[in-house]
Amino acid sequence: MSKTLLPLLVFSLIIGSLHAQRSAQITKVVGRPTIDGVLDEPLWDGLDELNHFINQWPVDSGLAKSQTVVKMAFDDAFLYIGIQCFEQNNAHVIRTLKRDKPDEHFGSDGIGVVLDPVNEKSSGFFFGVNAGGAQMEGLIRIRGSNTIIDENWDNKWFSKTTIADSVWYVEMAIPFRTLRYDPNNQVWGLNIVRNDMKNNVYSSWNQVPVNFNTIDLGYTGLLHWSARPPSIKNGSVNLLPYASSSLSKDFEAMEALKTTHNVGVDAKVAITPSLNLDLTINPDFSTVDVDIQQTNLTRFSLFFPERRGFFLENSDLFTSFGIRSINPFFSRRIGLVGGQTVPIIYGMRVTGNVSDKSRIGFLNVRTASKEGINAQNYTVGSYQFRVGQRSSFNALFVDRRKIGRDENSLQNSYNSIAAANFKLLTPDGKWSAEVGYNKSFNPGDLEHEGTLSASARYATKKLFSRFSVHSVGQNYLTDVGFVPRLVNYDAENDTTVRIGFTQFGYSLFYDSYPESEKINLHGPRFSSNVRTDENGQLVATFAGLFYYLNFKNQNEFEISYFHEYDNLPFSSFIVGDVPFPKDDFINQSIGFFFRTDPRKKVSLFTSGRIGSFYNGTRKNLVNRVNYRVQPWGNFGLSYEINDIQLPSPLESSTLHLLGPVAEISFSNAMFWTTFVQLNTQWENLNINSRFQWRFKPMSDIFLVYSDNYLPESLTAKNRSLVIKVTYWI
Repeated sequence: MSKTLLPLLVFSLIIGSLHAQRSAQITKVVGRPTIDGVLDEPLWDGLDELNHFINQWPVDSGLAKSQTVVKMAFDDAFLYIGIQCFEQNNAHVIRTLKRDKPDEHFGSDGIGVVLDPVNEKSSGFFFGVNAGGAQMEGLIRIRGSNTIIDENWDNKWFSKTTIADSVWYVEMAIPFRTLRYDPNNQVWGLNIVRNDMKNNVYSSWNQVPVNFNTIDLGYTGLLHWSARPPSIKNGSVNLLPYASSSLSKDFEAMEALKTTHNVGVDAKVAITPSLNLDLTINPDFSTVDVDIQQTNLTRFSLFFPERRGFFLENSDLFTSFGIRSINPFFSRRIGLVGGQTVPIIYGMRVTGNVSDKSRIGFLNVRTASKEGINAQNYTVGSYQFRVGQRSSFNALFVDRRKIGRDENSLQNSYNSIAAANFKLLTPDGKWSAEVGYNKSFNPGDLEHEGTLSASARYATKKLFSRFSVHSVGQNYLTDVGFVPRLVNYDAENDTTVRIGFTQFGYSLFYDSYPESEKINLHGPRFSSNVRTDENGQLVATFAGLFYYLNFKNQNEFEISYFHEYDNLPFSSFIVGDVPFPKDDFINQSIGFFFRTDPRKKVSLFTSGRIGSFYNGTRKNLVNRVNYRVQPWGNFGLSYEINDIQLPSPLESSTLHLLGPVAEISFSNAMFWTTFVQLNTQWENLNINSRFQWRFKPMSDIFLVYSDNYLPESLTAKNRSLVIKVTYWI
């Protein structure tokens, strides 16, 4: 055999073998490394190497140009990981030093470890750092057919990075008490994923197809333990007490300056090595990030995501029984009533694995009474049983109970939901399907209290297709859920009417991966919805046709066409103070969006849409610009304008949404973020400034200033200043 053919044959054999599930061995060691980002301790010598990383994006074959070498070891307390990230040069992309920022982590030069301790391919852990040392940890979950990271899971672990010539190093120490696992299981799912952003390339140790996320649990390799992982003592407790003080003043209510002091505690208790109890007493959410404002051009409530950490951790057990617009459990209904915050007395949550096939979740929260709002008790229970490799049967029960009596005792004393579904996901992730039924239970003798849902999805490298149907009964009441389209406001009679509906959805994407020096992929997309009322009459349709291009320099571009039909069953408020008449309306528009390379110092996003709008016209333009001072600063400005022209007697409107933001990272442990949001639709100017110093792992000092004004006169509406200290024990 010639000397030329031999290397090619060896290379081909390596690449061919990497398409299968890879295996690695982890060894128990004596002595602990110093977590300083320098792999100079003797224990790193002689360990098995995880190497030969494979391209994942924009192509999913061939060895990565920038290679990675990983070594793993453990002792009785920690899992140790040492990593060498080789580079062509030191021109790193580090978009932030702030922790737990998924977009910025995967948009920076970084490395991440995917762990599936149960090796069930449906849940796991993620630990990642970027080249600047910013940490990101999270729970990996399957939501629908997508794999996501719940970055709101916070826990104590250690890492350090150092940068040398054309290589950067990472050392990690992950405490076993941070993880939940069965110590009798000596084969874990494992992958290591690398972001090489200077070249716009993702790679992984175990191969992941290009049309899947690199963290997809269906494509992990195998980690074999040379000895049983250490058992974590049942009942081990971590405490996170807090103390806070605030100054606040409500100018609209003409209240005097008010001083408030609070103390509370969170606790994490290991019931078993794979089952965790979380407790919170008198929780304080004053330091949670503010909502990002939206302009509402519909007659229904907008969805704002949950941002409170207690409700977010392991939330997939409670929130995976619907879609965003039809969900039996929406935790923002707890402790928030009509825009008012209601004190939470306590909350408890039990989540985790009770066997290698079963997960459970239990949530109980008690709220206090406040200014005519009754105290409430909320209970949520869920059960997940794995069928085959990645499919599951799931059940959910949600209950709200009023505490105390009033003149409306009977009517709103309780509301309950029972839900069950079966989710099919093939091992390769190409096919998924779901069928489910929900039923609400309420005082009185009601009919049509249920929902039926079914969906199917097929995804390959080039083709994505999804069909779904959801049927919602007229009396499907969800006091702790989110189904905005069920409730219709009748402006003429100043009342609300529930109208059941059936919603059909279909999406079709086709991607081409050309051999081009400029384009990664391009292709058409189609998305549609059809809604009928409970009598089968058509009430709304939506059809969108798009063409999308993704460029090798990370620019993106899309053009679009929209066709919408809306039957207003009653006169309804949409824009302005004059209700739109009961009628049929057809809206057609064209649009686009364009995003420039976010790795650059200055990056831009712009989108626009123009067309008809309820017998009038709408022009929409959104612009965002960001200036990045690597690695410590991001300074952005967003501006959205909607120019709506309507025939008389309807009111034409020009709505503005302005949002400057400044984010400064003084280090990997000290951050300052300031938002300013001007929303002319809601006549509010909001300022929110948040300082955080993580002075020890999981221990923080927060200082938060918030202010709201009437935008025209700059008259103050309310103002607050909060200082809060948390300490991990």
